[in-house]
Amino acid sequence: MKTWSVPLLLAFGLLACSAEVPENNTPVTGLPWQIEQLPDGNTRIFDITPGVTTLGEALALHGEELELAIIAAPGEAGSLEAYYSHFSAGPVTGKLFLVMDAAPQQLVEMRGRAFQQGGSRRYRLHPDDLVAAFRTPVRSMSFVPSINLDEKIVRSRFGTPEEIVEADEQRQHLLYPDLGLDVVLDAGGREVLQYLAPAAFTAYRDSLQ
Repeated sequence: MKTWSVPLLLAFGLLACSAEVPENNTPVTGLPWQIEQLPDGNTRIFDITPGVTTLGEALALHGEELELAIIAAPGEAGSLEAYYSHFSAGPVTGKLFLVMDAAPQQLVEMRGRAFQQGGSRRYRLHPDDLVAAFRTPVRSMSFVPSINLDEKIVRSRFGTPEEIVEADEQRQHLLYPDLGLDVVLDAGGREVLQYLAPAAFTAYRDSLQ
């Protein structure tokens, strides 16, 4: 894993141990490891329920200071994604990506009306498509913390993973199907906490092959 200075490691160690009980004894909410398991089998993280909460509802919860675009390579329908470049999960900051559950044909139609941004793979939505986009459920979320995680910290917060999948020499997936969680540990880059509906986790697990 990446190498950090001792003071930074100590600071995060203290954060990981005590962030939920600050000095005023008021519990901290919205932390990335606070995954609420709902009676219907879904989960809720950052007040968002993957597969249920719409983009519009997410915006009402977390603000409209985000980037919204279709991300697509040539010949692909792509995906409708929203991106918070500065997101606070309690005292833990980072970046949050939301991927919408938009049908391929809907994406094709939206992309036909969208504005390509500088020849990139990003297509900014036409204003006429914003209402439909806001009604689309959030399929999955990816939180990239601004501070490094390691397997010890992950296990202390989420427990023992049901399975560990080695993606390559640098990346491994720690899988928690009941939580709808995949923690990607990356020796050469940032770690990622990916959240999705537990009911969708089997298909997601198969995609890792």
